[in-house]
Amino acid sequence: MLVLIVVGLAAGIITSLSPCVLPVLPVVLASGTNRAERPDRAERLQSGGQSTGAGQSVRAGESVRAGESARAAGARVNRWRPYGVVAGLVIGFSGSVLFGSLVLSALHLPQDLLRDAGVVVLVVIGLSLLVPRLADLLARPFERLPQRRVDPDSNGIVLGLGLGLLYVPCAGPVLATIAVVGATHHVGVGAVFLTISFGIGAGVPLLAIALAGDAIVRRTGVLRQRARAVRLTGGVVMIVAAAVIGLNLTDGLQRHVPGYTTALQNSIEHNGTASKQLQRLTTTSSSPGPGEDAACTEGGSTLENCGQAPGITGITGWLNTAGDRPLTAATLAGKVVLVDFWTYSCINCQRSLPHVEAWYRSYSGDGFVVVGVHTPEFAFEHVTSNIRAQAASLGVKYPIAIDNNYATWQAFSNQYWPAEYLIDPSGIVRHVSFGEGDYGTTESLIRQLLTISHPGVALPAATDVPDTTPTEQQTQETYLGYMYAPLRTTGAQPINDKPTPYVFPKALQPDTFALSGTWTDRSEDAIAGPNANLELSYQADDVYLVLGGTGSVTVSVNGVRTKTVQVTGVPKLYTLVANAKGARALLTLGMSRGVAAYDFTFG
Repeated sequence: MLVLIVVGLAAGIITSLSPCVLPVLPVVLASGTNRAERPDRAERLQSGGQSTGAGQSVRAGESVRAGESARAAGARVNRWRPYGVVAGLVIGFSGSVLFGSLVLSALHLPQDLLRDAGVVVLVVIGLSLLVPRLADLLARPFERLPQRRVDPDSNGIVLGLGLGLLYVPCAGPVLATIAVVGATHHVGVGAVFLTISFGIGAGVPLLAIALAGDAIVRRTGVLRQRARAVRLTGGVVMIVAAAVIGLNLTDGLQRHVPGYTTALQNSIEHNGTASKQLQRLTTTSSSPGPGEDAACTEGGSTLENCGQAPGITGITGWLNTAGDRPLTAATLAGKVVLVDFWTYSCINCQRSLPHVEAWYRSYSGDGFVVVGVHTPEFAFEHVTSNIRAQAASLGVKYPIAIDNNYATWQAFSNQYWPAEYLIDPSGIVRHVSFGEGDYGTTESLIRQLLTISHPGVALPAATDVPDTTPTEQQTQETYLGYMYAPLRTTGAQPINDKPTPYVFPKALQPDTFALSGTWTDRSEDAIAGPNANLELSYQADDVYLVLGGTGSVTVSVNGVRTKTVQVTGVPKLYTLVANAKGARALLTLGMSRGVAAYDFTFG
């Protein structure tokens, strides 16, 4: 826990000094500019009698003293405004990254809603500084609260909350870990402490900036002499900042100051101890899953006792069942069940699917059931219509359980695509296999269990599906989204979430990629802009790339143009190179604007 807290604090501080926070700095600096009480409110306090419950008025002299007291109290409260702004930022940031995905998914709302809400908050607060009557309208709902006078100028929490929602993209591996924990809906104590410490670390430098801005206003006497001008300036700053962030006009900021904290961030977040602790947050389970027992050998050649199988739980939808209704425990009772974890854009899964499909066709009439647990890797794989279309395209006929919340994945303590768990009729896991290959062994064990369960059964001949598992040395899977940082690139890492121009390096290191033209690197993918090109040094027979959007991709190998791929429909896996005989080569891709590239895999 102590390691997580220290790493979170350090990573937060480094992040708050990185280029990605530059758009919010003007708002933080200006957060103390509206410390002056509005003249119209001050005048009402001085000249208007304060109504009591019986409708009586206080004397004029008492009214003046009350007004002075109110102004003094307001000034005391306003001194804490920078602290309120930063506190709100930490709360908004921490809450949105840890629970935002969960809440939005539960309400079926778009994932970018929180960012849009932050922009709206900035605009509304900026307008309230420019138009005092708007501030009165915003405060009016609270005026009925007994013994409570609400002044929007006296508290920076709401402004900070808005900034916190806009501050979410500014992070690296620590935030990626928090996001995965939130997406899997398994928020533990460690994740909470990591998130809070990260938020506090990010808030410390920003608080210093906010206090500096506040001190400048107070010590120069601007507040007393130009109170209205200061308020108007603060309002304009907030509205302009909201427009710039909302319209993604901050591109040049990171171009001129690219990645000056990258080395320091890597030294903190990518060292062995930190990486191990962060990984535990996303892989731990409340109880050991099948295959974790030392008596059960992954990929073993004989039937073993790997413990009672967890339930298929938390499924958000079913496909390929009668009426798309769930398979119940009663339905599966007495059956030999193969639980196969997969996701449709995974090339490793696609190479294993023909074997699983063949087993289902051959043995489903003899008490054998396949449950394909579709646990998504990318956001587009959460969409049921995408899963349905791609399952049909891949020829998947067996029942599919949509595990969008990772509930069954976590119950099995699974960590692989594909992964197979063979379960006997009594509910005991008898064999586990991770990754591709060794299909003959799995089928042999399926046949053994069916024979044991149904003595005398006449099984059909064993299936004969070619095993296309790569056996030669080849390039590893290569992601393009910053969620998987550090990316396998030559030269500087791509800039997060900002359209950025790139230039190819003079030479490309083996098994890395590089960009040229304009690209926007996002958490899961990279979006092609004007003149977008990509180079990849690889070694493999086949090269695949998950692509989305609409457009075309021109493919060249060692400078020779070989094909043009038309990209359309749901994001899916496309074949770029086939039967290259395992030679090392340079792949060059020319991307039309708007095409999204996710992940290279090889065969």
